[in-house]
Amino acid sequence: MPGTLSRVCWRPRRVSDRQTRQLGRQTRQARCWRRAFSGSICSRFPNSYWREHDLDEQDPTDFHATLAKDGWLGIALPEELGGAGLGIAEATIMMQTIAESGAGIAGAQSIHANVYATQPLARFGTAHQLDSTIPNIISGKWRVCFGVTEPDAGLDTLRLSTTAVKKHGGSYSVTGKKTWITCAQVAAKMILLARTTPLEKVDKPSDGLSLFCIDLDRSHPGLEMHRIKKMGGRAVDANQVFFDDYPIPADALIGEEGQGFKIILHGMNAERCLLAGEALGLGYAALGKATAYAKERTVFQRPIGMNQSVAHPLAEAYMRLEAAKLATYHAATLFDASRTDSSIQPSAVGVACNSAKYLAAEAAFDACESAVLAHGGMGYAVDYDVERYFRESLVPRIAPVSREMILNYISEKVLQLPRSY
Repeated sequence: MPGTLSRVCWRPRRVSDRQTRQLGRQTRQARCWRRAFSGSICSRFPNSYWREHDLDEQDPTDFHATLAKDGWLGIALPEELGGAGLGIAEATIMMQTIAESGAGIAGAQSIHANVYATQPLARFGTAHQLDSTIPNIISGKWRVCFGVTEPDAGLDTLRLSTTAVKKHGGSYSVTGKKTWITCAQVAAKMILLARTTPLEKVDKPSDGLSLFCIDLDRSHPGLEMHRIKKMGGRAVDANQVFFDDYPIPADALIGEEGQGFKIILHGMNAERCLLAGEALGLGYAALGKATAYAKERTVFQRPIGMNQSVAHPLAEAYMRLEAAKLATYHAATLFDASRTDSSIQPSAVGVACNSAKYLAAEAAFDACESAVLAHGGMGYAVDYDVERYFRESLVPRIAPVSREMILNYISEKVLQLPRSY
């Protein structure tokens, strides 16, 4: 791993009874780590870069290449495969730093799947899969997308309809459709979840789903992609992907056939932490823009920041972001610790990660809305960036799981209320 990363990395302490004091220390360490990362990488890509890529809907290819060149794409992947061998905690802070630099959700999403979608592959992949795939992802040669969401299933992942039918010789044929697949236009690989055993033939809906690492051969007639025009995050593409008898080899299977849902669970909580970090970064970026404007903008012979109607919403947004940040760092630390500490229950990790994602998303939305309003009419202008942040602030509230589903989860798992769905 490049020396820059090893010198500035922030390694989370083990969760213990002194957790509160540790979180304070970790927050200070994270602040130093973020300054170093932002100065060495993100400062090369100012707000004007992201504004232009949003307007022109251009993929930030050179940003991705810079991160790959300096080794950051392998932050949470094993050292023996060329990664840094660090944790989701460090990756979460990296994503926060990218978003906070002005890149926003779009900048973070350009590498998002490379970080979390590779986690199940790194843990359950065969030696051949790891040796042939992970180094190419870390180097930036291949980009990755995650193929789970479907237009008809939505959040009901267990009832997805894309099928992978085994053929003579062990290969598979994939038929179905996926939607909201980020970076599919530029990805070389897709981590695909498909049903290999019909729903009516399994004991429970979570059985019979399998995970694959597949090539995206755009020249094959069985693969089609259609880009989705969207409100925000336009620098990265979102797509509908259609498979029609699309062939994939037997060695594309990750882990055991039929165990795909259990396998992707190892990446879902990681993604919630990463998205929470991205939301935090977006919120802090908006808050920084708003406070700077409130100090400079003069109306009625005084800076508008003197008006409590401007100052108080920004102060409240700051406090909400700070609270969500603690929840996010706690969740990421707990996630990493659970990998080696069997006393940490999976349910506790799930509660922490879902709570962090919810709180960070809400805090970011409030901060972005307050930033637009603090700018007044200029908040509607592209050149001030806060309108871009506000458009992107809706993403963490919707994806990868909605606010309402997180509330359902907490209601059931923590409060032990009857399941509502």
